[in-house]
Amino acid sequence: MAHALVIGGTSLIGRPLVEALLERGDAVTILHRSPGTPFGDRVGELLADRNDAGAVRDAVGDRRFDVVFDNVYDWQHGTTADQVCATVDAISHPGLTRYVFTSSVAAYPEPRPGEGPFDEEAALRPSSDPNMYGVQKAETELALFRKAEDEGLPVATIRPAFVYGPYNPFPREAFFWDRLMAGRPILVPEDGERTMQWVHAADVADASIRSAFDDRGRGRAFNLAGPPVTQNDFVRTLARVAAVEPDLVHVPRSTIEAAGGQLLEPPLYFGAYLDIPALGVTGDRVRDVLDVELRDLESGMRETFAWYRAQMRPPPDTTWEDRLLAQAGFV
Repeated sequence: MAHALVIGGTSLIGRPLVEALLERGDAVTILHRSPGTPFGDRVGELLADRNDAGAVRDAVGDRRFDVVFDNVYDWQHGTTADQVCATVDAISHPGLTRYVFTSSVAAYPEPRPGEGPFDEEAALRPSSDPNMYGVQKAETELALFRKAEDEGLPVATIRPAFVYGPYNPFPREAFFWDRLMAGRPILVPEDGERTMQWVHAADVADASIRSAFDDRGRGRAFNLAGPPVTQNDFVRTLARVAAVEPDLVHVPRSTIEAAGGQLLEPPLYFGAYLDIPALGVTGDRVRDVLDVELRDLESGMRETFAWYRAQMRPPPDTTWEDRLLAQAGFV
């Protein structure tokens, strides 16, 4: 039985990770900001803002953990490499066997024409890049691997693509099911042929655990991404899962942008951040090294849809979409 600390253990990525660790028989402690977990007395709980190194040190005290899973990113303020390294310093001890950091495929730069897909040895996003999230993930990985080289930190990093599954706090798969189930048209930018890659949260948990407990995981990064899927096929997959016929309405991006459509906040036109230039990555290493097989998108979405159907969700606010469709002459 291992003693595991999960930094952020109650949402999309952390929740299935904690469940999987408990199923293994490990002793799990969660470190997060707000009291209360869905796991009752099956887990321990430490309260601290992970961006505050002093608070983390005080919360951890003299506790010692065999493995640490660092899943938290502060979407409001960002989480820097210095803040993550301060957490490492507060938690590290000679008996630590693995520090697993959840990075992102956003750590890679946007590909130039003809470039990609990226494997784990590709250069990461430079500090001059305007994408703060991607830069901070890249800088943190580089800092952690420097600690591995200089101090012997037993680190592994995982780089998920878009993560889906139950308890997703981002309006992604549910954004579309809300509209598909209501018989609404789905706005698709341009021709809908931009591609995305996806990974189920339970597969992220599996890869994280294997990178923590398999010696082959130490000192390595792992992409977690299924095959590329176009925006059109993504919506069609969600529609098949929901057993409805999709009505895809293709709208020029210039029209969407002129009407105020947004990527990250309302009015969203295609879920949260799902209309960005394709950033392709390979997914071979996690299979070849850690024997992790990612579930296919449709079967994973069927599991997610079962959870979605159990929620009491209000009807979607489609006022902005109706106005756009009318102005653009689509209704």
